[in-house]
Amino acid sequence: MSLNEIKQLIEKKLPNVKAFVESEDNVHFSAIVVGEVFRGQGKVAQQQLVYGALGDKIATGEIHALTLRTLTPEVWEKEQ
Repeated sequence: MSLNEIKQLIEKKLPNVKAFVESEDNVHFSAIVVGEVFRGQGKVAQQQLVYGALGDKIATGEIHALTLRTLTPEVWEKEQ
């Protein structure tokens, strides 16, 4: 999968999020996903939302590894 395909899957399935996806080898990916959808949810629940948006792409091996960071817009703003 390409960086753009992963980004599009996440942004299409989760309302009003912005995804930033990187990879050095197109096998191991890292993503930062920012959105209101994460407000009030624990980290595990936040990550489950993103993994759910990717469907079976991890199970089938299309995405071999994904390091994930989820943030609300306020936290993202403070870190910029």
